[in-house]
Amino acid sequence: MPLQNRVRPDGRIVATSARRTFLGNRGILHDVNKRIVRQSRGKTWLICQLEFKGRKQKVMHPNKYTQLFFLDEAVALAAGHRPCGECRRTAYRAYIAAANAGSVHPIPNPSDLDTQLSASRRATRTASSLSDLPDGVFIAFGPDDFHLVWRGAVYTWSPSGYGDPLGIADATATVATVLTPAFSVDALRYGYPVSVHPSVTSARGSAG
Repeated sequence: MPLQNRVRPDGRIVATSARRTFLGNRGILHDVNKRIVRQSRGKTWLICQLEFKGRKQKVMHPNKYTQLFFLDEAVALAAGHRPCGECRRTAYRAYIAAANAGSVHPIPNPSDLDTQLSASRRATRTASSLSDLPDGVFIAFGPDDFHLVWRGAVYTWSPSGYGDPLGIADATATVATVLTPAFSVDALRYGYPVSVHPSVTSARGSAG
């Protein structure tokens, strides 16, 4: 039975054995029986490398942070996480730079970043025209119907990868609910180079 430690684009933590490419941290979310008892603990939600400097930790070890896992970085951003400043320093700096490029109030430190992202994460999700969204954003056409916007197309998400693309110009619905917090949408809009799962480029009829 797989542990409940995979994260969906809407931020929910589920149990699945699907492979992952990034690690996440929201603090200690599990109990001694390895059951998820809370969805978060604190404002700092990180996206980390699966391995860093040989550090090892047993999954859901007592009194240690709960290791969460994402299909890719686009899912992690949609769920409300941001790059770690230690194990992903280059990505962290790029994220800060992109976020600051779209803000009239530059972010002075990680604490302020987490405060702003937390507020954006908790805000009510709004609808947007698909053509107005930058690459890397996640949208929902309905409950559990999640799609990645990427290079002029939308790709259906599943825990194991992306389905075949549908060109935005060919989509029946031209407006959808934006899952990615507005703060990270702005970072993507101003050039943050998000990492996406290889299934995007291997999908039949891929737009790129």
